[in-house]
Amino acid sequence: MPLPPDARGTVPFRQFRTWYRVTGDLRSGRTPLVVLHGGPGATHDSLIHLAELARTDGRPVVHYDQLGNGGSTHLPERGADFWTVELFLDELQNLLLRLGISGDYLLYGQSWGGMLAARHAADRPAGLRGLVIANSPASYPLWRAEMEVLRAQLPPGVDEVLRRHETAGTTSTAEYFTAMKVFYDKHVCRVTPWPPEFMATFLELANNPTVYHTMNGPSEFHVIGTLRDWSLLDRLPDIAVPTLVLTGRHDEATPATVQPFVELIPNVRWTVLENSSHVPHIEEPAAFDAVLSAFLKELG
Repeated sequence: MPLPPDARGTVPFRQFRTWYRVTGDLRSGRTPLVVLHGGPGATHDSLIHLAELARTDGRPVVHYDQLGNGGSTHLPERGADFWTVELFLDELQNLLLRLGISGDYLLYGQSWGGMLAARHAADRPAGLRGLVIANSPASYPLWRAEMEVLRAQLPPGVDEVLRRHETAGTTSTAEYFTAMKVFYDKHVCRVTPWPPEFMATFLELANNPTVYHTMNGPSEFHVIGTLRDWSLLDRLPDIAVPTLVLTGRHDEATPATVQPFVELIPNVRWTVLENSSHVPHIEEPAAFDAVLSAFLKELG
């Protein structure tokens, strides 16, 4: 079981609220790790395992729910012009300032959160000490191209069912979900049944899909939202902090989507966890912990 939080609450962001939890003591003198969840439109729940760093490494860990989901303000009436990358960059910066850690912090971003963290790092904030990009693509055009490759490798008939519903706009049906789960069980979470922390994030996303559907689309492999053409490639050389890239061998974030991080970030290393897909902190926790802890200890 994860450690209980030492503090939780909300901070004001514009006229809204951002929910957060802190495990450990932000006044301990250890550089805190701020965890950015995926989606866009998911929640912190599936990444709660990282709170264990407060026990094993004495490092405070900050989780938060990005605006629109979880414990933060829900805004189902807002449209695509509201849900932008800049919105979530501003929210992250506001959280760092409100918690008093903007002068000394580390970032861990998973999936979309890794892209967001990388984009934040590219502006070279003075307080950022290191960056972990976990299970993230460097661009959505690369991601979309690789989704076609992975879809073609699904069992016979599965992709046909998916495409029939995508064409008809009936992606909320049980048949689409059943076919979608074949992909997810192979490339998103290979632990069956899905563990509670992963299921919690999935259910939160399903209950309030505004952000996910607007920015991403109805599924991981059918990206038709506002992010479909967003790319980090031109900003990756600007990242100036030590960076760890993590992926799973069976990850939907395939090597082709990750390679630009390795080629373009000046101080970077890449570790592939052999028995994982998109959530190695859940699928392969011992190996994941060893890799992450070793990297963070190097940073102090």
